[in-house]
Amino acid sequence: MISSVLVANRAEIACRVFRTCRSLGIGTVAVYADPDATALHVREADAAVRLPGAAPSETYLRGDLIVKAALAAGADAVHPGYGFLSENAGFARAVTDAGLTWIGPPPGAIETMASKTRAKELMAAAGVPLLAPVDPATATDADLPLLLKAAAGGGGRGMRVVRDLAALPGELAAATAEARSAFGDGEVFAEPYVERGRHVEVQVLADAHGTVWALGTRDCSLQRRHQKVIEEAPAPGLGPALRETLHGAAVAAAKAVGYVGAGTVEFLVAGDEAYFLEMNTRLQVEHPVTEAVFGLDLVALQLRVAEGAPLPPEPPAATGHAVEARLYAEDPARDWAPQSGVLHALDLPAGPGLRVDAGYAAGDTVGVHYDAMLAKVIAHAPTRDEAVRRLAHALERARVHGPVTNRDLLARSLRHPDFTAGRLDTGFYERNLAGLTAPAPGEEYAAVAAALAAAARRSGRFGAFRTVPSPPQAARYGDHEVRYRPTRDGGFTVESHPHARVVDATPTCVRLDVDGVVRRWEVADHGDGVVHVNGHRLAVHPRFTDPAERTAPGSLLAPMPGTVVRVADVAAGARVEAGAPLVWLEAMKMEHRVTAPASGTLTALHAVPGRQVEVGALLAVVEESYEEETEQ
Repeated sequence: MISSVLVANRAEIACRVFRTCRSLGIGTVAVYADPDATALHVREADAAVRLPGAAPSETYLRGDLIVKAALAAGADAVHPGYGFLSENAGFARAVTDAGLTWIGPPPGAIETMASKTRAKELMAAAGVPLLAPVDPATATDADLPLLLKAAAGGGGRGMRVVRDLAALPGELAAATAEARSAFGDGEVFAEPYVERGRHVEVQVLADAHGTVWALGTRDCSLQRRHQKVIEEAPAPGLGPALRETLHGAAVAAAKAVGYVGAGTVEFLVAGDEAYFLEMNTRLQVEHPVTEAVFGLDLVALQLRVAEGAPLPPEPPAATGHAVEARLYAEDPARDWAPQSGVLHALDLPAGPGLRVDAGYAAGDTVGVHYDAMLAKVIAHAPTRDEAVRRLAHALERARVHGPVTNRDLLARSLRHPDFTAGRLDTGFYERNLAGLTAPAPGEEYAAVAAALAAAARRSGRFGAFRTVPSPPQAARYGDHEVRYRPTRDGGFTVESHPHARVVDATPTCVRLDVDGVVRRWEVADHGDGVVHVNGHRLAVHPRFTDPAERTAPGSLLAPMPGTVVRVADVAAGARVEAGAPLVWLEAMKMEHRVTAPASGTLTALHAVPGRQVEVGALLAVVEESYEEETEQ
């Protein structure tokens, strides 16, 4: 029997595993890197062990330190969560060699599935349908578009879509470099890229006695940078025959490697055809939607399987529909740039049919070293329409103050006609991102409310009589200028928005009558240069001075804090073309390219691989050149 579990992970997944452990009477042990010393998962654990350092390579990827931590804290089992060492066969062996219980599949199964190329060979032998591989060295235009993928990892790292044969060598080199940086293995393979394909997966759960459950399907097609954003169960619009094919292939895959524990078999679905992509030998981020429809606790089942208990012959029946949205500190309108800073408020509505799995709480700081996911919000209802509506409404009511997040994008995605109709594919955001990140309706009146709340804060209580008329005043919030005038009775008139009548205004709440409709606007100003109004995030003034105003033309500046992972193979004095990538930054597990702003001469390259840089740091300088055009 397991009595104490160390979770070799952090944030949301550590908190989620701890919750189940507490319900089962099992002790909990956290590990933490220095930036996580006061993190939520540390606060929730019974005991915690420090991993000195900040970078994942020094901390959460140090299996030797984690095993020592488990022994020092008296844990008798290790749960890896997802990411970091969760699919590392060497770590699994180190755990069991230390006499601890490994809450995961056998190391041999992890090893077999760790390489996508080897896994595909095994699946082909087991009769699982596959996409035919393409040799990049002999690829032709007829093979396009191609998808390059890292053989040793996932999460979108080392993945590239190639639509032009001339770009293949460069993209192959970039994918190889990224894969080697992320996983220590630069092996990359190519396969056909299926336009408008769907990402559908099957949750499997197996015991050590030969029973394998296929726990339905999940659709995870809404992705950014090949990373999932919204997931649901069951996958909508699949016919009975296709569902049976998926379930059968998933069970065959699990049995082929002697799988034990929870895992996920992922497929690309095109029409009525399904092709094996990979098997994730761990718990998935999106496991709560499967838990909701089957009424199960997958972590509890992982623990029982690890203790040697058998599963019942058949899983329970599924009921209803569940949808999950991942709330990230990132800016979708700026190429999904990760964000950092203090979370002044994180209030995610709970209630019937709603679940929140969070890794942060109000007052916590979102740093730059790790994944930017704050929480997952899950809705369950009898039908898909009801679940989608419930989740969208919950996100719209959420209060998330501090860094920019993707909250608005999530709510708008759930209400998009293609999503509500179940027309899902992995190109959803490529086609719809501009519309989904356009200024939100009502933002101009949110700016009015912000200006009036600030005025009320300066002038005292609304309703105080003034003997001398006040002059007109102006304020700018975001892209909106607001002109207003305090009145003698202590109120305000809005001169820039004649359709708005002020009902009342306080420092935290403004009620406006716009064309006969009265709406309440809650205003929160935390003094960080941003004001939050009913979910609208408006800049009062730039949080940072725009570095572009104090640097030479052609300067390439770090768009965010991060680590330089590599630089282009060019030297100062070389000519570069506009849009050519020069520096690659890693921030919060994502890689970002910094490109030449114009064609010209590279006059300086300051970036050095491995160096940490702050936002606005000068990375390189390109001196623009203008070539005279000659008539032909």
